[in-house]
Amino acid sequence: MRGLISIDQLREGVESEEIDTVVVAFTDLYGRLQGKRYDAEFFLDGIASEGTHACDYLLTVDMEMEPVPGFAYANWEKGYGDFHMVPDLGTLRIADWLTGTAVVLCDVHDEHTGEPVPVAPRSMLRRQLQRAETMGYSAMAASELEYFMYEDSYRAAAENGYAGLRPVGWYIEDYNLLQGTREEPYNSAIRRHLSRSAIPVETSKGEWGRGQHEMNIRYAEILEMADRHVLMKQCMKETADEMGLAVTFMAKPGETEAGSSCHIHVSLWEGETNAFPGDVSFPPLLVSDEFRWFLGGWMDKITELIPFFAPTINSYKRFQDGSWAPTRIAWSHDNRTAGFRIIGDGPSLRIECRVAGADVNPYLAYAAMLAAGLDGIENKIEPPPIFEGDVYAAAELPEVPKTLRDGLEHFAASEFAAAAFGADVHEHYRHFFATELAAYDNAVTDWERRRYFERI
Repeated sequence: MRGLISIDQLREGVESEEIDTVVVAFTDLYGRLQGKRYDAEFFLDGIASEGTHACDYLLTVDMEMEPVPGFAYANWEKGYGDFHMVPDLGTLRIADWLTGTAVVLCDVHDEHTGEPVPVAPRSMLRRQLQRAETMGYSAMAASELEYFMYEDSYRAAAENGYAGLRPVGWYIEDYNLLQGTREEPYNSAIRRHLSRSAIPVETSKGEWGRGQHEMNIRYAEILEMADRHVLMKQCMKETADEMGLAVTFMAKPGETEAGSSCHIHVSLWEGETNAFPGDVSFPPLLVSDEFRWFLGGWMDKITELIPFFAPTINSYKRFQDGSWAPTRIAWSHDNRTAGFRIIGDGPSLRIECRVAGADVNPYLAYAAMLAAGLDGIENKIEPPPIFEGDVYAAAELPEVPKTLRDGLEHFAASEFAAAAFGADVHEHYRHFFATELAAYDNAVTDWERRRYFERI
């Protein structure tokens, strides 16, 4: 049994003893899958139709799973009650990388009202999709995820303080097939697992860093793409763990290596037609007004929404000149130095945003992208002129924020973010990003010890 399955197919799999476990999952604010494993028969007896519950503190925890004070949504005073996990049975599929297991993703609803929890990442994306639908659009997207691979296991890496890790490749391997062959035992397993789990793969290839690779999965409707993105990461981590390897989706795992990106490809559609091509001359392209205004809105709001694309302290260390990551806000045609690269033509015309790193939560990034782009259409926001040449050398262009502190200041002051997502959601994420920043400010790093321990 492979791919997406119906409830009847799940029942058949249980009866034939092919499936004995169902993973019921949702994502937290970081984009990590959280949830429960159910006996498959018990899932069929009630969870599939009635859902289940989990503690609402899961939408307020930090990276260490500690409940963080200061959130209005859930706190000690409110007693950390439950929310309701509602299975989206359209996501029910075989988890090919796990023995005898299916997985289903959930929307998070309020236990008492039955309404979607506004701060839940999947709820936020659904809200923006509803807005697009009222305007007559759907959206297609793709995530291009990069990652580094190490011969160390996750446990060994942790026990050694993540120091001295041995990358699977030992020289720059961008498109290099010999290095790719060395990594093929892992990457080929991932391609097979994903394809058999209804996450169709297009290609994998070596990237610019040592032991760095990229896995491209086929584009899809935007909510489905976000689901595929988080399941792909889960598959890759769990498969690496089983093989005694480690992969990381940190945006910048080492100061001497390239960062890992998540290039986001997007196009708006009206029914079966890509809404981006048109007859408006936008040299060297022919585009629609929707394309111009969507691009203009996204570029206009990217700085205010930057924490949704660059959510961690580490995210911003990827933004370095000459590193393949953008440092300035510009759009260009097929130019990898630009943060917004326009590629394709006709039905394949799309925007590739190169700002997000591999550490991104796709639901948040896609929600932010739609909010900004749709605002551009509503308000007919024109993009700046096309840039030709080396964006890294263009000192006159506005810069991508350099730190989470800078990004958070823009986000916190954004009236647009509060209006687009709701004041309560805006405050929830302002506090979330501020908590991440405070954790870093209080930490003593290896860099500090190397620099000051003896010589200060």
